[in-house]
Amino acid sequence: MKLHLEIWRQAGPNDEGHFESIDVPDAVEQMSILELLDHVNSGLVEAGKEPFAFASDCREGICGTCGLYVNGRPHGPEKNKPACQQRLYSYSDGDTIKLEPFRSKAYPVIKDMIVDRSALDRVMQQGGYVTVNAGTAPDADTLHMNFQTAEAALDHAACIGCGACVAACPNGAAHLFTGAKLVHLSMMPMGKEERGKRARQMVDELETNFGPCSLYGECADVCPAAIPLTAVASINKERARAAFRAKDD
Repeated sequence: MKLHLEIWRQAGPNDEGHFESIDVPDAVEQMSILELLDHVNSGLVEAGKEPFAFASDCREGICGTCGLYVNGRPHGPEKNKPACQQRLYSYSDGDTIKLEPFRSKAYPVIKDMIVDRSALDRVMQQGGYVTVNAGTAPDADTLHMNFQTAEAALDHAACIGCGACVAACPNGAAHLFTGAKLVHLSMMPMGKEERGKRARQMVDELETNFGPCSLYGECADVCPAAIPLTAVASINKERARAAFRAKDD
């Protein structure tokens, strides 16, 4: 399969970027987007040219590092899949594929298709932890949690922090990411002591670095973990709860 690629090239954060055209005459439908980039880079290295920089790690859909735009859509054309699991089945011979970094004010470009997503880390630093008693491990049945609550918490804990929700949002909002974390932690039996403090600090950090949510819904459409859009509602819910429950301070 022949493909025409337009790939973003940018030497550094302060450099002007541009698209570089490359024709791939021997692409295979079974290739993922990342494997296609590997194939291109192998040819560049053999020719003594600089390969394109992009981030990836596990390639199993659980690490969240492989974020990039594929024809203007985070990760690729298929819904709720990371770039490492997006295959070339969606394309036909002669198609053009444009690859570029996530576009968001919160994600400054480091090089080529690698962006700095530390703004998401700063949200987690404000409340993504729980307080536990140190010492002897408690018995397994000390903390009670029913099956339905545990499953709901795990569904939201599945967020891999890839940041595609921010890149897909016209406002550059990170409410799906932050909401998933707040829902997950609020359902767990441990960490109740800092629930209110967590909500205030995480939401404050969210609003400092990201745009407002207008419920467009694009975030849930591209989320590899299929976090439901209802997670966004937890932002206001947890913030309101913290405002009326002073004992959580």
